[in-house]
Amino acid sequence: MKQFDVVIVGAGLSGIGTAVHLQRECPGKTYALLESRAAIGGTWDLYRYPGIRSDSDMHTLGYDFKPWKAEKAIADGPSILKYVNEAADEFDVRSHILFNRRLEGARWSSEKALWELTVEHSDGDLTETETITCNMMLMCTGYYSYDAPYQPHFEGQEDFEGPLFHPQMWPEDLHYEEKRIAVIGSGATAMTIVPSIARKAAQVTMIQRSPTYVVSRPAKDVIANALRKVLPESAAYSLTRAKNVFLQGRVYQKTRTAPEAVKDFLLKDVRKNLGPDYDVQKHFTPSYNPWDQRLCLIPDGDLYKSINQGKTTVVTDQIDRITKGGVRMASGEEIDADIIVVATGLNLKLLGGVQFEVDGKPVHFPDTWSYKGMMYSDIPNLIQTFGYINASWTLRADLTARYACRLINRMDELGVQQCMPRVRDEDQGMTERPWIDDFPAGYMKRGMHLFPKQSDREPWLNTQDYAYDKKMIRNAPLEDGSLLFGRTEAE
Repeated sequence: MKQFDVVIVGAGLSGIGTAVHLQRECPGKTYALLESRAAIGGTWDLYRYPGIRSDSDMHTLGYDFKPWKAEKAIADGPSILKYVNEAADEFDVRSHILFNRRLEGARWSSEKALWELTVEHSDGDLTETETITCNMMLMCTGYYSYDAPYQPHFEGQEDFEGPLFHPQMWPEDLHYEEKRIAVIGSGATAMTIVPSIARKAAQVTMIQRSPTYVVSRPAKDVIANALRKVLPESAAYSLTRAKNVFLQGRVYQKTRTAPEAVKDFLLKDVRKNLGPDYDVQKHFTPSYNPWDQRLCLIPDGDLYKSINQGKTTVVTDQIDRITKGGVRMASGEEIDADIIVVATGLNLKLLGGVQFEVDGKPVHFPDTWSYKGMMYSDIPNLIQTFGYINASWTLRADLTARYACRLINRMDELGVQQCMPRVRDEDQGMTERPWIDDFPAGYMKRGMHLFPKQSDREPWLNTQDYAYDKKMIRNAPLEDGSLLFGRTEAE
């Protein structure tokens, strides 16, 4: 049996960053990082579809401790994967990673103040079960299923004579040159794939049930690249990061206070790029306000260019059925296709789908309250990393990691082995709200029943607001009356 002070689960962008923070801020702690796959990188290693890239700038998606040095701020997947691997090697995280370890179950004992982890270890054709114990668990497993994307069944799809697949399962040996390709969906993944494959395909048709807001930004940050020429790398990175955080927050707040103005601005840019004869109302004007669902970023207007060159066509309509040779729309229009890519989204998965118990009782997370968007009421020594849906994921991942380190160090100062949030008497009966509120994207609506509740008061909030979180997470005192510390449950 292996025993550590801390176990981090997941060696993606969040997990590697959390490990670096832990090493730097809690240097005496032993730790292991469990990774279910054979490689570092998480999303950036899993997804291999053409054109995969960030939809956030790398000065905010990058770590606060490691400057992004590449010229392009909107980076491709391989560049991001390289960056994560560089961080793992630069800070000696790789030696702490236990690869091919899938966490299946976690059982907390208040008597021992330990998590006992059941870990499935795969080594070739051999699979065995290991037991690992730790005092603190830091969950960095992301928010979606690596095993099963969301792929609805379309009538007639079994009749299609070509490849039909979800981007998460992109075939390594797929040859799409000079092929006619239908991409079903118009979210961030589709917006990434379409202009990329259109360069080599004969024709690409993006089929959408309803439009999505699109915003074009330069792939290169001119200000960032200018600052790097006159300032030390770390200073230039910090200034650019602060600038972009401010702009992200300003834009999001504007969508809340003046949605019509933001809508007009976005649609004006679409018309400018696609011309007066393009039906922007039908294909690029959603029925909802900006940031009621996620905005799709297209670097350097690549989707617009593909449409203007005649390489890409957008069809907005309901699908009637899949046919042998393509897709039939409700209008009767037939879209010929040799390949169909079903870019229909993700399935949410809380904490990697791990089964948790506390003192022999199974945990039902929807019955718990979210504490600062990171912990769960009455669940000891467990912290989850979940980034922002309206800003860069890593902004909150860094906040969460620093909070975890501060909490671990404070427990040592107090001489205690456990801490957990608990709803105070004065907070009983507080208002219940969904963990992600006011964001009706399909993938969120499908999965919110898996997540804890939040309220309308601190600290039982999951704010999705970086400026607010800095006050509530980074600057607020740890001992706030809702976080209990002790050696055993009785204490």
